Amino acid sequence: MEKIIKGADIELRVEKLAFGGKAVAKVDGFVVFVDRAVPGQTVKALITRKKRNYAEARVIETLTQSPDYTSPVCPHFGICGGCSWQDIAYETQLFWKRAHVVECLQHIAGAGEAEVAPIIASPEELHYRNKMEFTFSERRWLLKEELDREFGRESLFALGLHIRGLFDKVLNIDTCFLQSLEASAILREVRQWAAKSGLPAYSIRTHQGFWRFLVIREAKSTGQILIHLITSGNPRADHSVDRLSDHLRSEFPRVTTLIHSINDKYSQVAIGDSSRILFGPGFIEERLGELRFQISPHSFFQTNTLGAHKLYETIGRLAGFDGTERVWDLYCGTGSIGLYIASLVRSVVGIELVEDAVHDARENCRINAIGNCSFLAGDLKDMIGKASEIGHPDVVIVDPPRAGMHPKVARALLEILPERIIAVSCNPASLARDAALLLGAYNIKDVQPIDLFPHTPHLECIVRFDKNLRSST
Repeated sequence: MEKIIKGADIELRVEKLAFGGKAVAKVDGFVVFVDRAVPGQTVKALITRKKRNYAEARVIETLTQSPDYTSPVCPHFGICGGCSWQDIAYETQLFWKRAHVVECLQHIAGAGEAEVAPIIASPEELHYRNKMEFTFSERRWLLKEELDREFGRESLFALGLHIRGLFDKVLNIDTCFLQSLEASAILREVRQWAAKSGLPAYSIRTHQGFWRFLVIREAKSTGQILIHLITSGNPRADHSVDRLSDHLRSEFPRVTTLIHSINDKYSQVAIGDSSRILFGPGFIEERLGELRFQISPHSFFQTNTLGAHKLYETIGRLAGFDGTERVWDLYCGTGSIGLYIASLVRSVVGIELVEDAVHDARENCRINAIGNCSFLAGDLKDMIGKASEIGHPDVVIVDPPRAGMHPKVARALLEILPERIIAVSCNPASLARDAALLLGAYNIKDVQPIDLFPHTPHLECIVRFDKNLRSST
């Protein structure tokens, strides 16, 4: 066995992609996780960490290229924190995403017999995102070719994406291939204008500065664009935001609304405690099929619009509705799943903790003239125990956060015992943990992975659980 110690150079044959995205190589059975490598490559790698059961490494040189390698389209690939699989052929990405669902169900849920359907590809591989968040910084990340140059304050002004693994470093992005070309043009224009405004970018070290975040949301069906600028509080600087707003309105006709929000908290979250609409209605309108959705700055909406349409279609198909079902839509957000399947069922009750999201769900229900949906605001682990008041569900759709269902929610479902549970998740590991809690009372009927996040390790997955006949007695 070649000696594996921290700091050593070693030749590795990359075998697979692990759950989470890193590549895997083995040296006489000893596992080495390799950062930014492609299965099928032979690489020279530097061991960066050594543990008893595994090591971590980064590629120094590619010795033999993989047939699954593809040239990344983005010049920022390997530097910024996104698109870690952009150098892997898309069909290969899909293969490994499905394999990770299989692996999680087998090893975490103990459901190795569950058949996982072929993964549904994203309708678009590039420019698919309808929302991107960018961060301002007073000290941008310098590329290798820039390190020996001297820069003034304005040229160190940054608006872009974080360097992978570094919370305090921001890379200026000129074109992000996940969003539309017009959204990238807006990004460049905002950066240039803000850098010349005389107002500094916010520093996460000193907590001083004005410009904090830029969020661009784009409705793919209508073409409407929402710009959300988040700054620190400084009433004397508001006129600069007003002037930028007027400039963007004249330069980009597709921008139909712009919101300015104030965030004086230390936490780096692109939301505001107070907001003002500088022009437009304060939301954009997206369409999925015949449905219209109003999307405001803080609304949750699936980031891949065309992929979301496929996701919701697949939920309706796998659920096998006959029109008589009473449905609960848990962790419903702005109600998009419940509203989409409303025409297929008798009634839908959506439950969500975030009151703003419930407000949006009710408004979306109103503008679509849907009469068989209602939405309740409250902590789901408490609300779910009120089945007698809400009405017993025949089918429950559950789309929890990435961490999965709260254990109290799972226990409540096992007490309520709906005929079917449709679980939707962006995390195969937490989905498998939730499945382990339900198995016994339920059997897995269908597993359908869907890719909504090309060039990343992430995916969505739908699992249909049917009540075990023994549970009915």
